[in-house]
Amino acid sequence: MGIIRGMSLTDSGMKLISEVIQDELNIPCLVMMGANLAQEVAEEQLCETTIGCENEENGQLMKELFASPYFRCTAVNDKKTVELCGALKNVVGIGAGIVDGLNFGDNTKAAVIRLGLMEMIKFAEEFFPGGNTATFFESCGIADLVATCHGGRNRLLGESVVKSNKDGKYKTVKELEKEILRGQSFQGPRIGREVYKMLESKDMVDRFPLFTAVHKICERQMDPKEFIQCLRNHPEHM
Repeated sequence: MGIIRGMSLTDSGMKLISEVIQDELNIPCLVMMGANLAQEVAEEQLCETTIGCENEENGQLMKELFASPYFRCTAVNDKKTVELCGALKNVVGIGAGIVDGLNFGDNTKAAVIRLGLMEMIKFAEEFFPGGNTATFFESCGIADLVATCHGGRNRLLGESVVKSNKDGKYKTVKELEKEILRGQSFQGPRIGREVYKMLESKDMVDRFPLFTAVHKICERQMDPKEFIQCLRNHPEHM
């Protein structure tokens, strides 16, 4: 089973990867997202996941297929929101890592998680309307967000983005990928780039300062030290 998360920008707008697969292969495509850090799943530690489907029968079938005493499954008829959560949480995870790299504490990270969740919800409402806000409180939403912001590889990237400063010069994401992941890719920067393009096309960048700041920091267009100021001036505080 492969893991694919993200979005595809087309001439007609943004499409979820499951939609691309479904259109290309002409088959139903379900999604599974949750607080499922791979090492802990392999160790059979208790965890939850969310199956996003378009009909109850398929959701129940997948639940029966994947569920185990340590891997608990919930199926919801809200595939788009489930998939969006799995993509967008990686951007917020980088923000949490930036906070760690700047040596701020749990209060600041909690603010990143809350503000990040608010931006995730608003992005979904704006670009993929029709979803259920309650889905953000399933494992695919807040639980996966918390896990990613404390133990995911994108959190590690965010911390490294700050601490890689040597002689006044920061390493690029490409350099950090080669150094940390040995050729694999961090998902957060790519998703952040796609999100930023959509926000820019709709002149909505100022409404999503956390997403915007993470993208610009990853592109080395913004000093990571400016990240906290972006949080201070977040529209949620106005």
